Amino acid sequence: MKAILTVIGKDKVGIISGVSSELSTLEINILDVSQTIMDGYFTMMMMLDITTTKPFDDIKSQLAKKGEELGVKISVQREEIFNSMHKL
Repeated sequence: MKAILTVIGKDKVGIISGVSSELSTLEINILDVSQTIMDGYFTMMMMLDITTTKPFDDIKSQLAKKGEELGVKISVQREEIFNSMHKL
């Protein structure tokens, strides 16, 4: 199963490292990543393989907690939900 992760917040050292380290702890593979800094704000989108034994709600809450620690907002949606919400 795939999921889309977004990270948004003020740019600072350690955001990518913190997020990818947490994903590694959760045994989640990063399939694709795009990130940029716009006027001091860090934005990142990742496509993830969340084929894991952990429940999706646990993954969401653990990543949200990591976002709080890093001072950014981390959101995760299943790919099918993301696609449904963004159809024209």
